[in-house]
Amino acid sequence: MNTVSKSNELMQLLNGENIHHQLSVPQLVEKILQRNEGILTSSGAVRAKTGKYTGRSPQDKFIVEEASSKDKIEWGKVNQPISEESFDRLYGKVLDYLQQKEELFVFNGYAGADRKHRLPIQVINELAWHNLFAHQLFIRPEDGELSGHDPEFTIVSAPHFKADPAVDGTHSETFIIVSFEKRIVLIGGTEYAGEMKKSIFSVMNYVLPESDILSMHCSANVGLEGDVALFFGLSGTGKTTLSADPNRRLIGDDEHGWSPNGVFNIEGGCYAKC
Repeated sequence: MNTVSKSNELMQLLNGENIHHQLSVPQLVEKILQRNEGILTSSGAVRAKTGKYTGRSPQDKFIVEEASSKDKIEWGKVNQPISEESFDRLYGKVLDYLQQKEELFVFNGYAGADRKHRLPIQVINELAWHNLFAHQLFIRPEDGELSGHDPEFTIVSAPHFKADPAVDGTHSETFIIVSFEKRIVLIGGTEYAGEMKKSIFSVMNYVLPESDILSMHCSANVGLEGDVALFFGLSGTGKTTLSADPNRRLIGDDEHGWSPNGVFNIEGGCYAKC
């Protein structure tokens, strides 16, 4: 997948004085507490409430119907189409909304632990705790990698912005929209942070098979002799629990790719650690 230039509006947003780039965990925790986004538990972890949505909102997830990708997608109840015009209009509204914020948070990293097939991503957040979530769940760049980091996909997350279904072409105030041509994931109307990681998984489900790699919703671990076990199942049915075997090394607990070189985690660790 070739990288495309960012829109002028997005570049203007990223260069604003209110942008915090690549904050560390302690810096993000400090911001979360300052902004009253969450509290610290007795163990020192951040606790935040997701409000109305305590899980994913599949009925509010869309893919932009675009010439370059529309014939490669199985359209239906899962992959719901939305027009380019609706996306562009809503994207402009969200960028205008974020321009008015006193602070925004940006994370640059990767999806895909296999360096040959990893996807450089960027995450722009309205909330500091969402940026902490991105920092924990995606693959963090090593020293020196940021200078050459050119994101191929950008998440723009504005959970407090609410869509107008009558105008914006959505089903509700909530929207999670992927544009494969513009390389944008647009999220609004929900504070459930898992929409970010699952949207990038959807992107990898599109990208990886084009490189003859099987993308899988499963957990995985490996034995001392290099034997890999995969655990498939719906969310909440025990993939994480089964993969956390004290006698085997954890590869990951939610999203993986299977290439000729082996099984690799799409994420930067284990969902359960969040």
